[in-house]
Amino acid sequence: MRTGRQGGFTYLFVLFFIALTAAAMAALGQSWQNAAQRERERELEFRGGEFARAIQAYRQATPGVEQNPQSLDELLEDRRTLVVRHHLRQAYPDPFTGQADWELIPDPADPRRFIGVRSRSMRELLRSTIGACTQIRLAHDCAFRALDFAGSAPVKDPVNPAPAAQ
Repeated sequence: MRTGRQGGFTYLFVLFFIALTAAAMAALGQSWQNAAQRERERELEFRGGEFARAIQAYRQATPGVEQNPQSLDELLEDRRTLVVRHHLRQAYPDPFTGQADWELIPDPADPRRFIGVRSRSMRELLRSTIGACTQIRLAHDCAFRALDFAGSAPVKDPVNPAPAAQ
């Protein structure tokens, strides 16, 4: 024979199990959210670097005339010479906005052209360093400029020119 008190223990056990499962799911959701954020940050570094390297390749494509592009389309199809060059494989979307709506950093020497890109997102980052960018807090804080990805080729920085040799 069953008494009313034994049924109460089963009910309490089920409630405790549901509460424990909900807490575990909340922790797992936070972990997944952090993993997705870290992946977006890695993609921001990769895609921004691709744009910066493409701008640098565009500058070096015509010897003697280092010229920055006027639009992202010029990185996709450079028609300045007889042979069409593709410095960028695709117009990569910003991993935080999901669109190819990068903010173009204007060239101080010629504002119609640009020297780099940055994300339009104001989302906070988990990392404080991405590529050449240090002490950053937001995705928008990091600028990917051709100068930062110049490699061994000498590039004149239009913002901070090197001092004259003495």
